[in-house]
Amino acid sequence: MIFRPLASALIALPLLATPLLAHEPGTGAHGGVRVDAGHYHAELVADGTTAVSLYLSDGSDKSVPADGFKANAILVVDGKAQRFPLTPAGGSRLAGTAPVAVPKGVKGAVQLTAPDGTTAQAKY
Repeated sequence: MIFRPLASALIALPLLATPLLAHEPGTGAHGGVRVDAGHYHAELVADGTTAVSLYLSDGSDKSVPADGFKANAILVVDGKAQRFPLTPAGGSRLAGTAPVAVPKGVKGAVQLTAPDGTTAQAKY
């Protein structure tokens, strides 16, 4: 009977360890919020203007070239969803112009499509 609790604990251990492997949202190299987006990290930079940038990196925080990526931002500004595309803008950056000024720390999501067609979502 002693083995039953031990067996249950061993079975549950991988379920507990999985969230520990994910990175917590944090500040990225460009001053924006960096979150996990599938196999990538996506750093959203908004500064109160209509210009929005998304910087891509891998799991080791090494820059990933944005060429071939596509993204759609859906950000909530003043209670309204603002939708707009982000396109490669050199290096690891995708950029777009929102229909309204986007404040730093905005909430929302970015739908990301990699060059190979795989998709991921970054939630802010």
